[in-house]
Amino acid sequence: MIRYVLAGTVLLLLPLAAGRAAETPAPPTSQHAVTPDVVYGHKAGMALFYDVFRPGEANGAAVAFMMSGGWFSRWRPPAQRVAWFEHLLDAGFTVFAVHHGSAPRFKVPEAVDDVRRAVRHIRMHAAEYGIDPERIGVHGGSAGGHLSLMLGLAGDAGDADAEDPVERVSSRVQAVVALFPPVDLTRIVGPSERFPALDFDPALAADVSPIGFASADDPPVLLIHGDEDELVPLANSEGMSAALDEVGLANEVIVIEGAGHGFRGADQLRSREETVRFFRRHLVGSPGNE
Repeated sequence: MIRYVLAGTVLLLLPLAAGRAAETPAPPTSQHAVTPDVVYGHKAGMALFYDVFRPGEANGAAVAFMMSGGWFSRWRPPAQRVAWFEHLLDAGFTVFAVHHGSAPRFKVPEAVDDVRRAVRHIRMHAAEYGIDPERIGVHGGSAGGHLSLMLGLAGDAGDADAEDPVERVSSRVQAVVALFPPVDLTRIVGPSERFPALDFDPALAADVSPIGFASADDPPVLLIHGDEDELVPLANSEGMSAALDEVGLANEVIVIEGAGHGFRGADQLRSREETVRFFRRHLVGSPGNE
């Protein structure tokens, strides 16, 4: 494990997003093209979807970003999201903004199932997106970081006998960047006015807790966390890193001094730079700005 400590400031991370479905490409924003509302599944009469952001000069690798805060997944016009992903797009990554079934209606185990299906769907259609199906990274913050870790540490090869062709495809990914993620849901599962997605059967909590899934054949992991995070304490990333160290899995922890649950200004810039560096190293084979 590699551990860094950085100085910094704080911004509360607001919950992210869910919405509707269609597959019409939007006009390019700057040199980047946006295809909104690609449907990857249905549940409870509603569409599950992701938005695709294509860089002007693609490097063939993909990053699936988990649009989740508190396991809420609210919709916003994709054109308004381009700035969120500019650092990844400028580095050549094709970005998939993945929306899952949102709280309060849907709970954490359902969100985990949704994002696994999203990765399967992305991989199944890799040729259409001009990406290598074996160079897919996942990324997110808070609940999105939790979902990213679940994808990285508990992905599967797919079910060859499944009737649904999407379910036959692997949900495994090749690199994970998680910002301030909760990693042990057995400690926080239960009724919650603020986080209704945590109100599910406690017997299922271990099945959606990344801390219990570390194994030597998992992809490399980067964890970035503020040392003054009161909502999701730094101990989450430290404990996750220790579990990864125990099985010999490559991982890094970057601690931002003075930061709470979210980053802004120089901290946000550093977080983005480290994210690009890590994905370049593990998905492109380039050292980036190391």
